[in-house]
Parts: sequence; structure tokens; C-alpha cells
Amino acid sequence: MGREESYSMEERANGETPTTKSRHQKERDGLVKSMTRSQKVGLFLTLAIILCIALTAGLLVHFLVPPHQDNDHPESVQDLHNGSSPTAEVVTTTHPDTGCSDRCVFTLVESIPESLHYQDDEPPHPSTGPAILDLIRNAEQTISVASFYWTLQMNDTTPTDSSSQQGQDVFDALYDIGSQGQVKIQIVQNQPSAVFPDVDTVKLAAAGADVRSMNFTRLVGGGVLHTKMWLVDGQHFYVGSANIDWRSYTQVKELGVLVQNCSCLADDIEKIFQVYWQLASEDASVPASWSHDFSPAFNKDTPYVADTGTVYLSSSPPSFCPEGRTADLDAILDVISKARDFIYIAVMNYMPFIQLDSYSRYWPVLDDALKTAAYDHNVTVNLLVSRWNHSHPDMLLYLRSLEMFGKSVLTHVDLEVRVFEFPVSHDQEPGPYTRVNHNKYMVTDKHAYIGTSNWSGNYFLYTAGIGFVMEQPQSDNETLSLRQQLENVFLRDWSSNYSHPLSDYTN
Repeated sequence: MGREESYSMEERANGETPTTKSRHQKERDGLVKSMTRSQKVGLFLTLAIILCIALTAGLLVHFLVPPHQDNDHPESVQDLHNGSSPTAEVVTTTHPDTGCSDRCVFTLVESIPESLHYQDDEPPHPSTGPAILDLIRNAEQTISVASFYWTLQMNDTTPTDSSSQQGQDVFDALYDIGSQGQVKIQIVQNQPSAVFPDVDTVKLAAAGADVRSMNFTRLVGGGVLHTKMWLVDGQHFYVGSANIDWRSYTQVKELGVLVQNCSCLADDIEKIFQVYWQLASEDASVPASWSHDFSPAFNKDTPYVADTGTVYLSSSPPSFCPEGRTADLDAILDVISKARDFIYIAVMNYMPFIQLDSYSRYWPVLDDALKTAAYDHNVTVNLLVSRWNHSHPDMLLYLRSLEMFGKSVLTHVDLEVRVFEFPVSHDQEPGPYTRVNHNKYMVTDKHAYIGTSNWSGNYFLYTAGIGFVMEQPQSDNETLSLRQQLENVFLRDWSSNYSHPLSDYTN
């Protein structure tokens, strides 16, 4: 609508046409001429007072109401910035209670090891290493990282593995931006050890990064900081299965979600980071109750509202959850209970027990939830676990027990377990901690859940992790939602040459 047309419509709405307006103007001019001098002075003062009030109100609105942000062209990973990624889901999100209004970009990012090859033509998702590198290079104010350990540099292996270059690039970019002193870098890591030394973070601290380590044994009696999280400028973040390790970019199969231009969700994950930051301070202890400053704006009951669904972030262990934060286990159980068609799970380790140095017991919580979904609601349950040289020797036996539940004769129960394993040629031995499907996600007909934890009691009760939960019911929309994309990833892996029946390993 042009400016002239809008004015014309406003005039007509007030009952004024060009002819009537001219007549009204003449009447007002005559009235002004007939006024005495004192009346004119009074009218002038009245108008001046009204003008001052209007200007004051305008200034208050300017300072108290945040200006509109033009996010039509979000700062993002370069492929998304150019609009060339087929897998990014852009949604406008609004939450009336918080005033949030962002043009959020949700993107699945994957690491597909160099030795892994698929036969289908599905467009690849952005790769983890370049996505993280782009976040770092575009940072302007802050970078916050929560991690299990750091091994990004090429000298981590002898002889040097050429596939470690992506990790070296990420390290160099972080080191350079820290050395320049214009971006504040905060890192919380698990307590370093001989197995997981702090070589990288010592160098980053020398370059200006503020580094803290969390001692889980002292805080909760066991467990680790298993979170894998990057947060940049209070706007963009990554959460998923990829450790801060060059292997996670080229030698280990990973999956995560990159969220961009989403200040409200970024503020929510920042509160999780601040919990870590406080607990990693010297002589810290887990408080009996957390300050409301750490409480989230969104959770299972009041999620972040988007055009295509809802989102919230969960956390573990429960003792790290301030009031209002949904515990990670509760989020998973809620997603399972609401499925009515299928539940697809891809996770490296699945164990129905809690096992710490001083404590061990059977823990059937997830088993029971999956059996209930399959038996009571006739939901198809497919569980894809990983096998590599570090797998627990009893894991597949426990899973055989779970799958046997699906062999019910009287009641049809559709529950199947398969094993994802990388092929290893006779002349090629995998490097340490490589060539494994490290994914930790679940997708149902209603939800996408992407986490940082393996599925056993240890991880949900004694280990720090984060879950990203998005509800997006099935749709016939031609543009695939993030949930649908995640479903396709699972089906691709489930039907690939790397997926094998559990019976191949347990008979």
C-alpha cells in the first residue's frame, strides 16, 4: 500500500473527503480569527503542554521497549546465510509471557566419518566441524563452551592423522579470537585426568580464555560433565553428541542441532551454563535450592512456542535443575509416553542399571517405558545401538532381553533392536576412540529429542547433560520439519549396510 493511498483511506475513515476537509478547514480558520488575545494565549499554552506530554511518552517508549530487530537475514553458518542449505528450518517464534520474537533457524548437523558411505541420494546435513568453526569466526562478544574434554590439536596422535585438520582449525580459530581480546571466552570442562588431559585448555587460558573445571566426584559422588555445548553472542548455540575432539568431526558419527538467531532459547541454555560455571568455582557445592536467577523461561509444561511446534531444553542431573527446569529423564519419558505411532532411538550405549565405583543397582526405568509404549499403545519401537571396541560386554545381552519382549505370541508387540557397526578391513585398525555411531537422539511421530547422554541410569542421575526437545506432529507440508529430517536420518541408518540384527551378536 502506498503512502498516498494510506492517508486517503484514513481520511475517508474519519468522514473526510477532499471537499469536506476544505470546508472544515475554513470553519476552523474563522474560529481562530474570532478568538481574543487571552484566549489565543491560553490555547497556545494548552497545546504546548500536550506536546510536552506526548514527547515524554515517546521517549519513555523508546527507552523501555526494545527496538524491533530485523532478522530477515540472520547471521548464520555460511551455507544458511546464503540460503543454500536444504536442511535448515526457519521458524518465527513468539512467546507472549516473555515477549520473545525471533526468527529462529534450526538445523541438524552431522559428522559422517570418512569411511562411511551411504547409497541413497538424501541431501547431506551441514557438517559439525565447519558449523562450529563458522560460529567461532562470526563471534562478536562472547563464546561459552561446556565440554567433557578437549583434544582438538593435530599433535594428539602420532603419527599425525591428516583427518585431524578440522579439529586443528577449530582450535586455531578459538585461540586467535581469544588472543585478540575482543571476545570473552568462558570454558567449563570436566576435571582433567591422565586419560583426558587439559593440554588444549591450558593453551586457550594463556590466550585469554577463562577456564574452570568441575569435580563431579566431590559434587555428587560420581559421574562427569558429559555436556557438549557451544553458545555464541547470546544468539546461537550447538548442542548434541559431538565432543570437543577432532575425531568428532571426521572419525566418529555424530548428530546435533544448531540453533541460530534465537535469543530466548539461547538465554535459556545460558542459564544451564551458568549453573555449571557456579559449580566449577573453587569449593563450590550443589545448593539445596537454586536462586530463581537460574530458573528457565521454558520447560515441558510451558515450552517455547514456534510456528511449527514447541521447544524446550532439559538438563541432568536433577540436582543441577533449578525450579522450573525439566529434568532430562523426565523429558525422555514424556516424549515416549506421548508417542502413538513409532519411537525410533539411536544411542551409543543403552544399559538398564546404575553403576558407580561405590554403588550399583538394576535400573529398568527406560525399559519399562518402552515396553509400556509397545504393549499398551501398540507403538513401534526401534532401538539402534552401537558396537565398537569400547562397548560394555553385557550390553547386547541386556538388549536381547528387551527385544524378547517383542516376541509376544498372544499380543502383537513391535519392538526390535539393531546394532550399528563400522566395517574394519583386515589391513586397517581403527584409531583410538574412533569409528563409532556416537548419536544420542530419539524421534517419534510427535517429537524430536536430541541429547548429550547415553541411556543408562548413571547419565541421568549423576552426569551432566542437556536435551533439546521439539514437538512437531507429522505433516504433509513439502518442507521437511526438523522432526521429519531426524526421522529420515534414523531410517537411513536403520536400513543401511552398517545396521545388523541383534541376533547376529547374541546367538
